[in-house]
Amino acid sequence: MAGDSFGTAVLRERVLAGWRAAPDRFREDANAEEELALGGYRDRLVVELAQNAADAAARAAAPGRLLLRLAEGPDGATLVAANTGAPLDAAGVRALASLRASAKRGDVPAVGRFGVGFAAVLAVTDEPVVVSHGRGVRFSRGDTLALLREAAADVPGLAAEMERRDGHVPALRLPFEADGAAPTGYDTAVLLPLRDGAARDLVERLLGEVDDPLLLALPALSEVVIEVPGRPARTITDPSARWITLRRNGSHDPELLADRPTEERSRTGWSITWALPRDPATTVPAVLHAPTPTDEPMAWPALLVATFPLEHTRRHVADGPASEALVAACAAAYTDLLREQAAAGADVLRLVPTGLPAGRLDAALREQVLALLPTAAVLRTVEDGALVRPRDAVALEAPAGDDEQVLRVLGQVLAGLVRAPRAAGPALAALGVPRIALADLVDQLPADPDPAAWRRRYAALAHLAADPAAREALAALPVPLADGRVVRGVRGLLLPGPGVAGEALAGLSAAGLRVVHPDVVADEQAAGLLERLGARAVGPVAVLEDPAVARAVADDEDGAATEAALSLVAAAVRDGAGGPWPDWLADLPLPAADGEPAPAGALVLPGSTVAGLLHPDDVLEVSAETLHRWGAEVLEAVGVAGSLPLLRVGQVDLEDLPDALADLDGADRWAQDVGPGSAEEVLAVRDLDLVREDAWADALRHLAASPDLRAALVEPLLVRRPDGSTARVPAYTAWWLRRRLGLAGHTDPDADSAVAAALPPAPELAQGLDPGARRALGLVRDLGDLDADGWARMLAALAERDASAGTVLDVLTVLARAAADGAIGDLEPPARLRVPQADGTAVTADAGDVAVADAPMWWQRTDLGPLLPAPAGTATALADLLDLDLASERAGGRVDGECPDDGAGDVPAGVRLLLAQAPPSWCEHDDLSVDGEPVEWWVDGTGPDAVVHATTLAGLARGLAQAAGRWGRRQAVEEVLTAPDRAAAVAAEEAFG
Repeated sequence: MAGDSFGTAVLRERVLAGWRAAPDRFREDANAEEELALGGYRDRLVVELAQNAADAAARAAAPGRLLLRLAEGPDGATLVAANTGAPLDAAGVRALASLRASAKRGDVPAVGRFGVGFAAVLAVTDEPVVVSHGRGVRFSRGDTLALLREAAADVPGLAAEMERRDGHVPALRLPFEADGAAPTGYDTAVLLPLRDGAARDLVERLLGEVDDPLLLALPALSEVVIEVPGRPARTITDPSARWITLRRNGSHDPELLADRPTEERSRTGWSITWALPRDPATTVPAVLHAPTPTDEPMAWPALLVATFPLEHTRRHVADGPASEALVAACAAAYTDLLREQAAAGADVLRLVPTGLPAGRLDAALREQVLALLPTAAVLRTVEDGALVRPRDAVALEAPAGDDEQVLRVLGQVLAGLVRAPRAAGPALAALGVPRIALADLVDQLPADPDPAAWRRRYAALAHLAADPAAREALAALPVPLADGRVVRGVRGLLLPGPGVAGEALAGLSAAGLRVVHPDVVADEQAAGLLERLGARAVGPVAVLEDPAVARAVADDEDGAATEAALSLVAAAVRDGAGGPWPDWLADLPLPAADGEPAPAGALVLPGSTVAGLLHPDDVLEVSAETLHRWGAEVLEAVGVAGSLPLLRVGQVDLEDLPDALADLDGADRWAQDVGPGSAEEVLAVRDLDLVREDAWADALRHLAASPDLRAALVEPLLVRRPDGSTARVPAYTAWWLRRRLGLAGHTDPDADSAVAAALPPAPELAQGLDPGARRALGLVRDLGDLDADGWARMLAALAERDASAGTVLDVLTVLARAAADGAIGDLEPPARLRVPQADGTAVTADAGDVAVADAPMWWQRTDLGPLLPAPAGTATALADLLDLDLASERAGGRVDGECPDDGAGDVPAGVRLLLAQAPPSWCEHDDLSVDGEPVEWWVDGTGPDAVVHATTLAGLARGLAQAAGRWGRRQAVEEVLTAPDRAAAVAAEEAFG
């Protein structure tokens, strides 16, 4: 043993003497140590051991190393804290055994300032030992208790206080000599035999929390080694590779320390360290280090280590002038840190303190930092990356604020524009950076006429159009036009397509067309943006459809507008456009063959089809030079005729024809014939009235062969009537040709027998035409081709040609059903009619003598004049169509006499298999007359309630069939009446009908 080299016996005796002399002093020391061990220093064990190691290194003026080893032994676990640096000396021992009397004085910087930190060991041990270079000192709660019992034997007050504390005595006031050495390589070791399992758990937790912040707070330490059984050893060294630090040092004006304890007033120096993790994912301690951890909350992205004055537990900052001065120094240092980071290219917005402060110190520091940062160059402009002060910067509001493409383009026209990520909104607000809405920025954009520059800007802004608010803002963008103007606002502008050449647009500049410059829309993204913002993508035809172009051509004095219009047509033709073309193109003035200008619509192509069809006096050819320059297809597009010209007019009111149709030959009469109503589009072949008489065969073949002209001929016009119904009527071309050529009502070469027998054959003019063209011209192939005029001709032809009864019946059947369907319209009633007779012949009679048989029974009434038979349900419609009487209108149809008493008979059950609606009985007569005229059968009423009168089985069969509404089964019924046993077989056969 080295002996009592530190004079521990003397120290013990002095303390014991004081306690004996004043038991209250014992009580005071016990309370103070208990307060420290259980209160302010309850979990600061490792920090205090590291702090002592840092002070030892500072006194030795050498880098300090610290070993924290949890060792297992036969008597339990021991924490060993070994350090390099100045060894333990007598002054140090006295400090350990004293409360608030530190040995750390003088000019050597030290972390510990109160001489109480060693009390932290009592949280885990009752027997702490400190050894250094073969000698040491120990403390023992048990030995202290034994000495106190001896000392208190004759001091009642001291004994009573010890009894009250139940053996809990101040262990660190009585030092005992000890010997031993620190682990190899270290100068001093603190040995802490752990009290129990709870103490070991606390030590393991505290050792696990040791990391870079400890070295940042204690720069005198260069290395900390942590060894825990069962875990890999950890060595923590220079944190500069992982942290960016900014350190500041200075001295307080002594007046600022006037309110501090005496020993603190002599230490005027202060130091500040801001430590920023290089990896943003690193967790930053959320408390102030002063320089070791306090309980002062700090919600900052960087660790602050500063020598703030602390209250006696070293947990919180003490209020006072020194603290206020250090807050200002910390704020200035943090501002410098952000300035340096910005200069190094870092994004400092994440480092700006935002949100609610965590405590009073946090709030005070935050207030001063946010007062300094707006004047510090910590932001970079997007234009050239130059550093700018927040008060001189400007940021875009979302969604464009952090959009690189947008910023790169708009930064060229807005000075001081900085990035504004969504997450950095609070930081920018804290820095006072003004926000500008995208709409306001758009309003500030200069009216730059350079289309290439705008193309790049539009392409960069294109993706913003997905956001409705951004679309609204961008709609006011400046846009360069093809004529050199720059306008604000995109809506309604025309986007030129591939065929819209700049020269053509320049020629139409006088028209006031708002066409975007072609160089702007050369980029697909730029064009897409403008289209989404309300511009209309157009090709050559769309430009021509703009009313301004028509006005420009009408006012054209030097031919530039006409030239431009022809260029657009040529471009459209090259792109495969086939029309429809604007009507006003037919008014384009073009040179005729005689050198004089004429409207394009009045000219024809030399040697063209139409030139050979029209009368020479009506043909004005376009000049050969014009044909050579533009080509036949372009000239035909503007109205120069190469074939018979076609009119295409949309939205036509048949009661108020537009001029283009009203000028056609007979158009008003056609509209009256097919109207009233309206049509979405009317196709009509023009100039038919100019065709030479000897050229009609060629003209018809030309009409039938040309797709567009053929459509005008063969496709009926769909007309919407005023009542909302629709009807298909003859188109103008077919209507006009029927009247001009007189082909309507002639027999088609493929006509059926009924038509061929009644109508005259087609003239030679129709030879060679296809069936569709022949039908459109009025030739009749079957009865379904007939309209009202056709039916009038058909009925007249039947009367004149002595048609057979079979032919007449075929025609009448179709006519009656068409009349019932309302498919004929107004028919001019015929003067004479061909009427079939009961004997199978047919006669021609004056229409006034003819009536329509209401039902089959009326066919027996030869006294009523010639009768026309009609299919069931069509008699009234047929009579109305032909303006004839019904048979029932010419006679009463009353049966003469009553049914004989013995004449009533039951209808056989077998008949009911064929006629479900037949009456159950009938009336048999020997002789039967109606209205005085003899008949074989008659029926009063219909259905099961009808009364059937008959003189024969054949008459009965007919009467029952009419009454049941099944006239077609009369012969089958007659067979059943004749042979009742065949009823089932006959019914089965009828099932196939």
